[in-house]
Order: sequence, then C-alpha cells, then structure tokens
Amino acid sequence: MIKIENLTKHFPGLDRPAVNKLSLEINEGEVCVLVGPSGCGKTTTMKMINRLHEPDEGEVYLNGKRASEMNQIDLRRGIGYVIQEIGLFPHMTIKENIATVPRELGWDRERINKRVRELLDLMGLDPEIYSDRRPAALSGGQRQRVGVARALAADPPVMLMDEPFAAVDPITRARLQNEFLRILDKMDKTIIFVTHDINEAIKMGDKIAVLREGELVQHSTPEELLDAPANEFVAQLVGRNRSIKRLHLIRVEDIIEEDADKYSVAAESGRKEIKDKLSESKVGALMVTDEQGCLLGRVDEQSLKKEGETAGELVDEIHDQVTADSTLNDSLSVMLESGEGYVPVVDEEKGFFRDIITLQDLLQEVRQG
Repeated sequence: MIKIENLTKHFPGLDRPAVNKLSLEINEGEVCVLVGPSGCGKTTTMKMINRLHEPDEGEVYLNGKRASEMNQIDLRRGIGYVIQEIGLFPHMTIKENIATVPRELGWDRERINKRVRELLDLMGLDPEIYSDRRPAALSGGQRQRVGVARALAADPPVMLMDEPFAAVDPITRARLQNEFLRILDKMDKTIIFVTHDINEAIKMGDKIAVLREGELVQHSTPEELLDAPANEFVAQLVGRNRSIKRLHLIRVEDIIEEDADKYSVAAESGRKEIKDKLSESKVGALMVTDEQGCLLGRVDEQSLKKEGETAGELVDEIHDQVTADSTLNDSLSVMLESGEGYVPVVDEEKGFFRDIITLQDLLQEVRQG
C-alpha cells in the first residue's frame, strides 16, 4: 500500500540528513508506528508522504503510484491527517469542521450531514448535542475525537497520525487509544502513526519502525521488538520490564471468563444473599447491577454496617473500571491508581458488568509471558 524507497531529506543548518535513505513498506490495512527520540525523522518522514515536504532523494509510492507525480491537492484529499494540536477551525462548528474535505470534494448536503452524524456516533459524541458547538466548548479529548472524525470524513484509505494523543492527560489518552483501536476494527485503513512513547507504539502498532538520526534501526512486530531488539539502542528504547510491557499486547476480553454472576448481586438482593456471596468472593467485594445488568457500584463488609436492606440501598460508588477492549496494562494502571487489587470489567457500549480482573490475573499473564 505504502512503499518508501531511499527517502532522504536535508534541512539547512543540520550537519546530517533529517531522513537518510529510508526504505520501508507498510501493508494495506496495517498500522505502522514510527518511534524514536526527538529529531530522529519521524514527522519529516510523515510530511514527505503527503508532500508537505518534498524529498531530496527517493520516492514514496501509494498503491504503486509515485506520490511525486500526483497532484498535491488530490493526494492530500486521499489522506487523512491528524496532528497533536488537532488544528480544528475555531470559527466553525463541529459539523462544519468534519465536513471540510467532503465539502471540497463537492458532496451534496444530505450526504455530508449523514456522514457527520455517522462519525460523531462512531466517536461517542451525540450529534444532537455536539454538531452545532464550536471547538472551544469541547474538552481536549473531545476535540481530539473531532480531529480524528475530520480525518476520516471522506473515508481516505490512508491516515497519517502525528502524536495525536500527546496533548491530553494520561487517563483520557488511554481511553482515546482504546476508542481508536475499536474504531479501527470496523474500518480498513492503512495508518502511519508517529509517537515518541514506546509504550504507545507497542499498544497501537501492527508493526513498529524504530528511527535514529534519520535512519531505520528496526522494523518488526511489537512482539519481535520485545523479544529481540536489534541493538543496544533499541534495547534501551524498549527499556526494562519487557514482560510487563507485554501487558500492552493483551486485551481484557482475551482473558476474562465472563463470570459476572459469580462476582455480582442484583440491586434488589437482600443482606443474606450479599453475605453468602461475599464469603465466596476472591476480592472481598461484589459488584451491584441494575435490572439490565449494568454496573451500579459495589458492596463489601463495610457496606453491611450501613442502614438498608438491599444491595441497591447499601451500594458504594465505583469510579474505576475498564472496558473489555482495554489492555491489561490499562487495568494495571487503574489498580495502581485506585489502590485496589482488582478492577471491574464492563461492556464498552452498554456498560454491562462482565467480570473482574485481579492483580493475580495480571501476574499470571506476566509469568506466562
């Protein structure tokens, strides 16, 4: 899908090329992450793909066509571009921002409106609420989602993403990463993703290209990168505790046993049922669910000291949970943040309680890895 051949770029004032004879192939439908320290050529490479920078030597091929021979405007319209600063137009509504490229392509109003609604739904932003708002009225995470929606608007086969989640807080960043990975499961996109964070690279990439001083050092799967770093530079970039970093590669849904009933009680359950099930709970708590099976909170021995006869009356709020599409590393982060040895797992769309993940589960996966 994307072939980079001997790509080279010099900038005045640098004593070496910003990118030096870089050759790389990205297969159709693959997420290739470019990772490395500042100044290694990641963003320069990305900008040469859509001709924001013209290479001094070498060529980029898109589906076998030379990018240098394509009309620049047509080339960029066929490539979605997401940057760290997001770059939404502040004077435009969210709907108008997302519609930018389809409008330039001459889509009719009905088609544009339908596409905007589809993308806002996909990003978890209610079209009735957000369509007519302006970027200043959104949080950083919401603006980032709109930036991704805008890049997807004309359904481009290729997307370039330059540190798209770097400007948000760690919790929002993990959620956006998971949401984007879920979106990718529903689409067929070839993506080049730039980051300086090796953990994000391991989590997001099908393949990882490690760059140093403008040159390719290693191009491999995340598993291969962890198992066999090409040299000491890559080993230091990956860092220690590689077995723990493998938790980025495993989804919660891959290990849960769907034991919702074993670790939960219905809101109308009485004290006797709560006590009986608590005695069998491996975490000393039970999740409380409503009639639809959605998570309301938890009860434990301390809860039974309160007034009330049902789980719904005794329930304590839960602030920390993960979705089934989260990684085990996300689960570990939540446990460390909350100080608990477990975290409940809920369905990513409906909020149904599905199971719990414990610290012991994570340790077992680390040992097996």
